[in-house]
Amino acid sequence: MNAPRPALRSLDEALASLLAHAALLPAETVSTFDADGRVLAEDLVSSLQVPPQDNSAMDGYAVRRGEIADEGVPLPVSQRIPAGAAPQPLQPGTIARIFTGAPVPAGADAIVMQEDTEPLDDGRVRIQRVPSEGQWIRRSGEDITRGSTVLARGERLGPASQGLAAGIGRDRLQVARRPRVALFSTGDELVMPGQVAPEAMKPGAIYNSNRFFLRSLLARLGCEVQDLGIVPDVREATVQALRDAARGNDLILTSGGVSVGEEDHIKPAVQQLGTLDLWQIAMKPGKPFAYGRVGDAHFIGLPGNPVSSFVTFVLLVRPFLLKLQGASHLQPTALQLPAHFDLKRPDKRREFLRVRRNAQGGLDLFPNQSSGVLTSTVWADGLVDNPGGQAIRHGDVVRFLPLAELLS
Repeated sequence: MNAPRPALRSLDEALASLLAHAALLPAETVSTFDADGRVLAEDLVSSLQVPPQDNSAMDGYAVRRGEIADEGVPLPVSQRIPAGAAPQPLQPGTIARIFTGAPVPAGADAIVMQEDTEPLDDGRVRIQRVPSEGQWIRRSGEDITRGSTVLARGERLGPASQGLAAGIGRDRLQVARRPRVALFSTGDELVMPGQVAPEAMKPGAIYNSNRFFLRSLLARLGCEVQDLGIVPDVREATVQALRDAARGNDLILTSGGVSVGEEDHIKPAVQQLGTLDLWQIAMKPGKPFAYGRVGDAHFIGLPGNPVSSFVTFVLLVRPFLLKLQGASHLQPTALQLPAHFDLKRPDKRREFLRVRRNAQGGLDLFPNQSSGVLTSTVWADGLVDNPGGQAIRHGDVVRFLPLAELLS
């Protein structure tokens, strides 16, 4: 008698189960220069004001507004203030030549930009426009106030936040350690580009595309990747590969071998060394998925079809790796956009359709949504998250997940 098929899990249930296993990695200290893409393990609190004092937002002249009642007033220049200088108080009846970023002298209450002035032959400068109060003055602390938290624990750092950290004097930052991930593929049908010419491929052989995009996706998430290559469909080889992968790594990630066929050796090999849950997830593409433990390492098994592997990575593995690092934002921000296509025969499972925004602000559908058509992921700039059984008519507003976020 055949064993009953396991019930399909919802994607949300599978993700919640997966994230429940993601314990935070320890912190380490790195140079702020090297912190791009890392997750902060501390709150950054500023001990200073930014800018530290009132400064000029323009090249021009620092003035007292009360001395410029009308346009065309000529006034002498009493000092020149470049950025980084320590100015003297502004003498009554004079103006000060000032440059962008320079401190505003005591007594001045506005900046007149140089385009609104006219130098005269006698050394004075004519003010062509009456300034408003505080015009072109950047106030001390208008960017950052002393004691404020400028970046919170769990923030994924980028170029702007690196600059912000440096702007409050931080040359080193506490961040979560990079996840260490062992990656390998299983399947005797797989060959590597460059090793076998297309005309010499055996019947049934395919190039291993999954290894390339998974390695890049891991690198984009800040992982240190140990690439173990392709493991043959042999039980003993799979067990040895898992033993090797578990040493010193936080996660073992495999592609293929998580189905129930006789040549799929991942399940018995992981169970021999640790624990394993095989999930059938109600999503398309990406139905088969596995989570377990091998020694101290997490194990995640992705389906072998390339689009299934790609989609399950961005929707399940990506948030898992971000949570390991303590990131506060795990999911992309979904957009509500109109579909410029019809989906008359939706799948019973929750579908992730490869789509691309068009010039009219709507979404076009890639014509072939098969789980083996990797060109759909190159053409697309996002996924439509469509509930199971939900037909789509042209003009319907759908939930759009930008690949720009899912791939970062």
